[in-house]
Amino acid sequence: MEVLLLLGSPLLGALTLWAFGARSWAPGLNVLFSAATFAAACALTARVIASGPMVLAREQFLVDPFNVFLVTLTAFVGLTTSIFSRPYMRVEAEHGRVSPGRLRLYHSMYQLFTATMLIALTTNNLGLLWVAMEAATLSTVLLVTLYRTPASLEAGWKYFILCGVGIAQALFGTMLLYFAAERVLGAEGVTALLWTHLDAVKGQLEPTVLSLAFVFLLVGYGTKVGLAPLHNWLPDAHAEGPTPISAVLSGLLLNVAIYAVVRCKVLVEGSLRSALPSQMMMGFGLLSVVLAAFFLWRQRDIKRLFAYSSIEHMGIITFAFGMGGPVANFAALLHMTVHSLTKSAIFFAVGHAAQKAGSQLIENIRGLVTISPTIGWGLMLGSLAILGMPPFGVFASEFLILTTAMKQQPWATPLLLLALGVAFAAIFGKVQPMVFGETPMRRLPHPPALLPVFVHLALVLMLGLYVPPYLAGWYRDAARLIGGP
Repeated sequence: MEVLLLLGSPLLGALTLWAFGARSWAPGLNVLFSAATFAAACALTARVIASGPMVLAREQFLVDPFNVFLVTLTAFVGLTTSIFSRPYMRVEAEHGRVSPGRLRLYHSMYQLFTATMLIALTTNNLGLLWVAMEAATLSTVLLVTLYRTPASLEAGWKYFILCGVGIAQALFGTMLLYFAAERVLGAEGVTALLWTHLDAVKGQLEPTVLSLAFVFLLVGYGTKVGLAPLHNWLPDAHAEGPTPISAVLSGLLLNVAIYAVVRCKVLVEGSLRSALPSQMMMGFGLLSVVLAAFFLWRQRDIKRLFAYSSIEHMGIITFAFGMGGPVANFAALLHMTVHSLTKSAIFFAVGHAAQKAGSQLIENIRGLVTISPTIGWGLMLGSLAILGMPPFGVFASEFLILTTAMKQQPWATPLLLLALGVAFAAIFGKVQPMVFGETPMRRLPHPPALLPVFVHLALVLMLGLYVPPYLAGWYRDAARLIGGP
């Protein structure tokens, strides 16, 4: 029942808002559907805590400790982003950047995008996972190109082509998984793509086929994660799409893609009984961290700046999952949570800042703390949090990852420290004058409502000081499920 409501609410919302998305009350309806989805996610979480993992709908859907907290996180950020998008998109409409028809497209595709992410997280069928990831790509292409400017259309085509090529690689990897599974499962070949079935027989699967499959799966889903050198679509898509879409792309879609990679890693590592998948993930992750850190210095657009920051943090998470083990997996899951909350909060603040300045260029945004203290402090606190300053949760997760790397992969620790130092200097050096620099503009009489920003940052602060026992229990159970060397 909870899964039906969880998936049915955004799908019904997409159909309803396709019909009524241009009405003045449509943003409120968007929030209501997102709230219903979040309520269903909370109910599902409570049921899993009480009853343990569940396999539903003829084994087509699976809810376990690994995906249930991601479902709740996705629904929560989806809700807060829909709340933020109400005033944001109203201003965009007043400035003539979006028409009523495009608002209808925005609201309906927002709900469809939420539905595709939740299907990808809860499905037990790796074929359906691929379909959901492809549907997420198609729905977000329409959102990235919402403004129909030459730059947004170029960004949308780049996103569509690169992620289309990547998802085709993932399809081939999925086909190889099916080929290996059918030979073992025999008469059950029709259900050979169910993750629970594959996990039960992973030790019997052909290692050569599985190793080749993982290469295609990592490259395919890694494109959606934004791992270097497959990251080129991500900065453009973040910079040219509406800011609420930048928030969910960075805070949610990248998590879903890395979730798909880790699910596949569990199977392949169990078959190979070697560290090849882990080494590949560590290599791609470390390359992403280092490249993104140095690319940060060249950015002049504030949304592109934080898009490269997302690439850096996805690299850290991928590296941590590559190391494996209880502590590294726990740290990676915690980092996924705090990055989603922090980065979406940053994009909320950046969206309002760019609207007030009339530009996304960093050099044109100055003195935010004077113009609107809530925007200025929201952006500064969010930036300090994402840069790993204590006592925010990003510091806790990065500290765990670095200390684990010192023990397990000491060669990588200097590179990680160098990249984190470069990223800190680049982002802080650009954000500080945006917030505290001199500006001829006067203070705004009515600062925008930024409740979602400070709710997210409060949660990140709490996770840096105290992880609730039930949440720590999820992370530990999920870390054990993922396993690793």
